[in-house]
Amino acid sequence: MMTTPTESKETAEASKEPVVHILWINAGLSCDGDSVALTAASQPSIEEIVLGALPGLPKVAVHWPLIDFESGPVQGTDVFIEWFFKADRGELDPFVLVVEGSIPNEGIKAEGYWCGFGNDPETGQPMTTSQWLDRLAPKATAVLAAGTCATYGGIHAMAGNPTGAMGVADYLGWDWRSKAGLPIVNVPGCPIQPDNLSETIVYLLYQVAGQAPMIPLDEALRPTWLFGQTVHEGCDRAGYYEQGQFATEYGSPKCLVKIGCWGPVVKCNVPKRGWMNGIGGCPNVGGICIACTMPGFPDKFMPFMDEPPGARISSAASSAYGGVVRTLRSITLRTADKEPKWRKRGRELLTGYRAPW
Repeated sequence: MMTTPTESKETAEASKEPVVHILWINAGLSCDGDSVALTAASQPSIEEIVLGALPGLPKVAVHWPLIDFESGPVQGTDVFIEWFFKADRGELDPFVLVVEGSIPNEGIKAEGYWCGFGNDPETGQPMTTSQWLDRLAPKATAVLAAGTCATYGGIHAMAGNPTGAMGVADYLGWDWRSKAGLPIVNVPGCPIQPDNLSETIVYLLYQVAGQAPMIPLDEALRPTWLFGQTVHEGCDRAGYYEQGQFATEYGSPKCLVKIGCWGPVVKCNVPKRGWMNGIGGCPNVGGICIACTMPGFPDKFMPFMDEPPGARISSAASSAYGGVVRTLRSITLRTADKEPKWRKRGRELLTGYRAPW
């Protein structure tokens, strides 16, 4: 049976692998540090995501300023922003919207704008970041806030700021759901831990493709498998805390609580995961944890170099019982650090063995 050209074209269109688009808006208030951080991801890398190197991953088209070759101006040959207008017109489906940077409050001034992304073709005026959120969020299959600025407002949202900045969930609503029923996914960090972001992107892509269950999130909309433990619980300095041994200056291998570390009350996996290829991470290389993954950052954790108020009580208690613990452990250590007495030359067997015959 012969097919007509029209039927052949329809069959070819139907056989095309569906594409999931990632639309990345880095036009919030930010330093682009989270975009830069993602270039260092290795588990998986951004290259593996873009090239579809992971088994079962749907075909992906990433529209991200750092790697997209389309960068021409509006009405030019290669118009990067046109993909965002296509999404607004309903011509891209499905797509994951990634937002980087905090969202300023455009309603608190009479004129001007705080931040924007391209121009509105109808008016020729700048499109503010909040306008893009209003247009694209209802059409997105999933919305991911990348970095602390996008998740909770970050540095730009601290007390005394003139912009009224906030996180994506503050703007859209903490109970907001996408058209697919997904809540906003927050992956905080200042900047973000590279693999935390790439891993979450991959999870959402698998979920959009129907190959993963609903992403598990905590009350602050963070992935639970990434932010379910505190810095202290994964820190290789935690043993010093238990023994009441605290650093009084930088360069010490001991616990950093007394010089400003908030690790015992901060949800973050950097001490275990490291920063790049498992290497680095704040306390791993001698830096204090300033709680950059927390919703209260930075205001609730300043001044950064001061001992946290709660640490004074807990460290005092730790110092008291830590001395006893160290003494008992030193006794056990002296015993465990010696070989058994029967390990020596001679004609007599001293192991306690008795022949059965």
